[in-house]
Amino acid sequence: MDIEQKQAELIDHFVKKASSLKGTVLGPVIIEATSHPSLFAFSEILAVPSVAELEGTENSRYLDVLRLFAHGTWTDYKNNVERLPELISDQVLKLKQLTVLTLAETNKVLPYDQLMQELDVTNVRELEDFLINECMYAGIVRGKLDQLRRCFEVQFAAGRDLRPGQLGNMLQTLSNWLATSENLLVSIQEKIKWADTMSESDKKHRKDVEDRVEEVKKSLSLKKLHTVSRPTLTSEGTRRSTLNLVE
Repeated sequence: MDIEQKQAELIDHFVKKASSLKGTVLGPVIIEATSHPSLFAFSEILAVPSVAELEGTENSRYLDVLRLFAHGTWTDYKNNVERLPELISDQVLKLKQLTVLTLAETNKVLPYDQLMQELDVTNVRELEDFLINECMYAGIVRGKLDQLRRCFEVQFAAGRDLRPGQLGNMLQTLSNWLATSENLLVSIQEKIKWADTMSESDKKHRKDVEDRVEEVKKSLSLKKLHTVSRPTLTSEGTRRSTLNLVE
């Protein structure tokens, strides 16, 4: 089973489970979802009405945890640890995996120093083991570990849930790209038209030259024929003509 299909099945499972519960009993479901080793998308669970109803209640911290796993990073957790429940080890691992995905969204070359700081890793060996065993083997990223340059070169990274307002930015980016593509297409079409015009002009010029060459050839041929057809006097004829004149 591929990752996308597994994700879809897990999302459907937790959405149905959360939809059937309310209040405090949603806490364990959210912890289970954010601890699951194969689940990396949470926006659908956030959209469940009973989950959204946790806002402003005594159980709102579970909603905050779910939002953290949908959009946040390990650093975000550390900066807000006083108002969030303590994470279990599986949640810590998951949040650090998600942190790598967030970093890979904006930079395809991730320095080891940056990764160690963001993940609270103390040495390169520990960092590389984490990237290999917990990220690449999990299928959420692909890349190359460059020990010489001390960086991780990202070739692929799974996408995270869209943050609030991010969809509008993406649409604007796509709109700008579309406008640029249309302008480029117009420019290409104009160059093709210019090339076609130059090609026709070149063909006409070539034909004119060929016609002139043919005319010159015909003219030379006619002159040659005219020269060959003129009568010439032999030495005998010349002698007779001279005698006639003397007589």
